[in-house]
Formats: sequence, C-alpha cells, structure tokens
Amino acid sequence: MSASQLPDNQDSGQSRIMAIDLGARRIGIAVSDPLRITAQGLPTYERRNKRQDLGYLKSLAQEYNVSLLIVGNPLNMDGTSGPASEEARLFASQLQRHLHLPVQLWDERLTTVEAGLILDATGLAKTKRKTVIDRVAAVLLLESFMDSQRLQQPLPVDSVG
Repeated sequence: MSASQLPDNQDSGQSRIMAIDLGARRIGIAVSDPLRITAQGLPTYERRNKRQDLGYLKSLAQEYNVSLLIVGNPLNMDGTSGPASEEARLFASQLQRHLHLPVQLWDERLTTVEAGLILDATGLAKTKRKTVIDRVAAVLLLESFMDSQRLQQPLPVDSVG
C-alpha cells in the first residue's frame, strides 16, 4: 500500500512516516513531522533480538502516531537484490505483520555513503561516527521518500478571476 492509498483516517496530515535503516547491529530511525515535510533522526537503536527489535519499533510507531513505515532496501548498484536486500524484505514483512501498518521498501543505495560524507564535512570524530551514521542515513532515506511523494503530487493551479 502506498502513502497515497492510505485510509482517510490515517492520511489526515497528523500521522507520520517512520524510516528504518536496518543494520546487522544497529537500526537507524527517522520520523517525519506531522505534515510530512521534514525528517528528524531518533537515537540509533542497538539490536537485541527480533522480538525486542519489533517491540521497540512498535512502541515508537505508537508514540509518534506513525501510519507508514519505510524500510531501506540495500539493492546492489545494478538494481538487483542481494542477501542484504532479502534480509530487509523479510524484516519489512515481519514488521508489517507485527505492527499492522503498511510497510514499503525504499531504495537506500548510497545513503550510508552520503551520510558519511555529511559527517566528514561536520568534522565529527571518527570514534563518534558509528553512533550517528545510521540516524543520518535514516533521515536521508526518509527525505528521499518524501521528496518523491511531493514530485508525484500535482502542483496547485491558481485561478485567475
């Protein structure tokens, strides 16, 4: 289900989108504002086990009134699926069943590279990077998704009297 197909009560402009940058040890998380204009990174989550990971994400989705989840899909550079992409697909499926919310995979190629470049520009010490790189990657993922949604919407037409 795409964001444009959400039930009316979930697309009231008051619900948020949550993006997940899935890693083997950490999960980067970002949420949109209620108007779905900006993305804010949340603290990076250290993975424990599938049950606890899903429970934590469910509590965040409830806390932030999330109506759509975006899971980063780490496709190969040629656009094909590899082992990491299959893991993201499986996790997205489990997330959808556990949270009872629509989940959409979104191409995340190079978001971590871009996040690294952003952190390089800030001069953040290498020792502190791993605590924020996943959060920055999740923000970039969510911004990419929201930008694509805005491009799909027709521009308003001014009427001339």
